[in-house]
Amino acid sequence: AYLTVSIEPLPPVVVGDAVTLKCNFKTDGKMREIVWYRVTDGGTIKQKIFTFDAMFSTNFSHMENYRKREDLVYQSTVRLPEVRISDNGPYECHVGIYDRATREKVVLASGNIFLNVMAPPTSISVIAADTPAPFSRYQAQNFTLVCVVSGGKPAPLVYFKRDGEPIEATPLPEPPAATGNWAPRNLLHRDLDDTKVPKSLAEGEMGGGPPNTAEPPRGLAAERGPATEAIPETVVSREFPRWVHVAEPIYYFRHTHVPISDGTVEARATLTWTLNPQIDNEALFSCEVKHPALSMPMQSEVTLVAPKGPKITMTPTRARVGDTVRILVQGFQNEVFPEPLFTWTRVGSRLLDGSAEHAGKELVLERVPAELNGSMYRCTAQNPLGSTDTHTRLIVFENPNIPRGTEDSNGSVTSHSSFRLVLALTLTVILELT
Repeated sequence: AYLTVSIEPLPPVVVGDAVTLKCNFKTDGKMREIVWYRVTDGGTIKQKIFTFDAMFSTNFSHMENYRKREDLVYQSTVRLPEVRISDNGPYECHVGIYDRATREKVVLASGNIFLNVMAPPTSISVIAADTPAPFSRYQAQNFTLVCVVSGGKPAPLVYFKRDGEPIEATPLPEPPAATGNWAPRNLLHRDLDDTKVPKSLAEGEMGGGPPNTAEPPRGLAAERGPATEAIPETVVSREFPRWVHVAEPIYYFRHTHVPISDGTVEARATLTWTLNPQIDNEALFSCEVKHPALSMPMQSEVTLVAPKGPKITMTPTRARVGDTVRILVQGFQNEVFPEPLFTWTRVGSRLLDGSAEHAGKELVLERVPAELNGSMYRCTAQNPLGSTDTHTRLIVFENPNIPRGTEDSNGSVTSHSSFRLVLALTLTVILELT
């Protein structure tokens, strides 16, 4: 008997598309069956997905989940209404006919096709590596942007732009084996010129001289009605680097991707260069992705910004002796990227707990004593692009529930009633002994 089988090739398809697998055959014999297989594990396993039985003119699915996702059309054509990543791979169509001579022996022929299923990236983001990080005033430092793209198949093409213009970058080699989180260090060496020192912009930027840090009269502020005391806040200065670049930046680029269990990949692209805060501050960097499953590029963008004047709140707004005071950074006058590093210090002295400084967005002063009235606290916010200081003064009011002179150095209260009780117990013991 005569039998030939062929399958029309398919271009790559996108997740969610409808796909038709056509099995074309020619024969002069009597049809026995048509079976579609999905081939897995490098061809070692062939899983039946559909069978057409010509003897009984029936077709049925072999899918284990009993959910019929496919339809058998015209006996030899299978349609997948919504293709998935898991459908990616080779398929085979087997056709069997009866031998005309014996009318019992089955003659088989087959054809194969590879279904290439693509998936567009599902997310893209740009982060700064190794942040939060301090500002370097006297030495140039490298800075790395990381673009993370997830959910794509195949791996996408990732590239960076600065202010809308593509960046020409020097490719970096793959990281050495077993180095963990690898990041290039000291890629460039710049001559540092300390003769061209951008001075602090305290006077020029803030429009005035240094803040008035004169100490108020010692002692407690008296209660003067329900009016709320305003807490003065003063941005002291913004620091800029004490060096300048003498050449255009050289960018270094590295692209890697890691397979994910669902068949997609996570792509990571890094852009590294020697940071120049004088020209990189307020520069717009974008990461863009091209992918055959996307009709237009995806992108994520960030603007490098040095911190300016953090907004600080103090609670309670009228602190009294014995209160717990919280001084918190609420935000900034503008968006800041990368994430700033916050450090708290007390001007001219140590913090209440005896430490020289405290890291974090919040400073907590437990049970403030009267001695802290008028104390000044400095919040330093810095990222690799610059540093800024904000001062705030703590005003401590009298607490009517605590008579003056009864609090100890930690702000806790010495109770008169407790003292009298201890004295009475002591006298009782002495009298009993005598």
